Amino acid sequence: MSELPIAGRREVRQAAVRLLRGERRALAVVLALTALTAASGLVGPYLLGKIVGGIEGGGLTTSTVDRFALGVLGAAVAHLLLVRYSALRSARLGERFLASLREEAVTRTLALPARVVDRLGTGDLLTRMTSDIGTVGQALRDSVPEVLTGLVHLVVVYVALFLLDPVLGLAALVGMPFVAWVLRWYLVRARDAYLVESQAASDVAEISAAVGEGSRTIETYGLRDRLVAVAEGAIARSFRARMRTLRLRNVLFPVVSFVSAVPTALVLLIGGLFYPADGAGIEVVVTGSLYVWRLIEPLERVMLWVEFLQRGAASFARVEGIGVQVEPAPAVGEPDGDRVEVSGARYSYVDGHEVLHGVDLVVQQGERLAIVGVSGAGKSTLGRLIAGVDRPAEGSVLVGGVPVADLVAAGEQRIVLVTQEHHVFIGTVRENLAMAAPDTGDDRLLEALRTVGASWFDEFPEGLDTQLGAGGVELDPAQAQQLALARVEVADPHTLVLDEATSSLDPATARQAERAIAAVRENRTVIAIAHRLQTARDADRIAVVDAGRIVELGSHADLVAREGVYATLWRSWHG
Repeated sequence: MSELPIAGRREVRQAAVRLLRGERRALAVVLALTALTAASGLVGPYLLGKIVGGIEGGGLTTSTVDRFALGVLGAAVAHLLLVRYSALRSARLGERFLASLREEAVTRTLALPARVVDRLGTGDLLTRMTSDIGTVGQALRDSVPEVLTGLVHLVVVYVALFLLDPVLGLAALVGMPFVAWVLRWYLVRARDAYLVESQAASDVAEISAAVGEGSRTIETYGLRDRLVAVAEGAIARSFRARMRTLRLRNVLFPVVSFVSAVPTALVLLIGGLFYPADGAGIEVVVTGSLYVWRLIEPLERVMLWVEFLQRGAASFARVEGIGVQVEPAPAVGEPDGDRVEVSGARYSYVDGHEVLHGVDLVVQQGERLAIVGVSGAGKSTLGRLIAGVDRPAEGSVLVGGVPVADLVAAGEQRIVLVTQEHHVFIGTVRENLAMAAPDTGDDRLLEALRTVGASWFDEFPEGLDTQLGAGGVELDPAQAQQLALARVEVADPHTLVLDEATSSLDPATARQAERAIAAVRENRTVIAIAHRLQTARDADRIAVVDAGRIVELGSHADLVAREGVYATLWRSWHG
């Protein structure tokens, strides 16, 4: 079992910049609204200062005070409306960030090489796609807008303070070096701490999945105590990781809370000292005190969400780590014909344990080839390479002179692998079929269903709009296989690789599926990985795989006459 890598700080920064650039216009609107919101919040304190100063000087009339009071009320209403509207725009921006991230994560997960997926622990990928995505989503939806708006508020208030009185502005800045120090101390330690916490959560998810999937085996072999000990160790590590991040937060927040109260006290103290000496008017002291009071909420908000941003950044690094394993889509040329050619192909799922050893094979257009051999010989692995599901470690697998895996990476499905694993996606019948070729019209989709003999479709009153999966129509195994084959028919590949697609079905269901497969095979090159030799008998040629090598190649009659590996398998099959 292996784990996906973690993206570095540079990759995370680049990904964040990419997300921000994708919504730069909306981001500019949010920042402008935030600045306007912050400015509107300063009008009320300014007018209150004017009222206090005017009353002290004795130059205000009742009507003037009333006008100022109405101005304070109007500014409060305008501020409330701007707060609500800017929060709405910020939330929408965060949701768009989250949607982009989810789409990228799903795309990268689907693009992971098969050899990587085969080695992955279930818990690691599951945690990245669920809890890590959720954490990043909350960071994008809430933390980023909150931090941005909080910073804009701080800048606007500080500018207003310095314009009001530079001495009061400097007094308001006294606590910031302490905030900067504790924030730097926290940031240096937070990323690694949260990465450890996320990895510990992955380990817990991994052991939970293993226990759930293998509960019968655990009970049968008396492994309960051993698994409980492993689970307790994973939970203990998760607890220690959480306590470490908690200790970091217990340093950050108390310091910030204390420091945020210092500017208010200093402004009141300096104002009290300057006012008797006519160094500052009462309206300046009042207004400055109210401005400083407005620094507390955005400062604490920024610190609160900066903490969550660090948690989100660690999860972001894990999500971006999925893309580290994704190979960039290559530029491919147009294949010259449909001949499949395997040359010197070597492959291993685990380093040092080769499954295929220099396989050579040529399949002509329109040929029916069967690949046979004992279990573990490498048949299915060879089929996966031919279908472009994975790449050989050495050698090449070409169709028309172009690497098959390159064509698949570029989105061109000229060879399709059909296995016994047939999936019905949640959605309509149309969506299930058209995913193979999104621009396909309804007539072609209906024709594909008729081709595979999906007569059950006629009973759906909503036709192609019928919902399948959870909350919709549940298809039985035979119907699901026919739907999958109709999807292949829509994709219209020139070559089919059949990896015993009916081996897990009951006899009656298998016969239906075999008739559907026969219809899809028409006019196509077919490479059948035959676990049952009866399937191989009617092929044009048979490739016998033994210990990762093709040891025999020829027709059924020729191979039986050779009295080699195939003849031995055939006699064993027929008793």
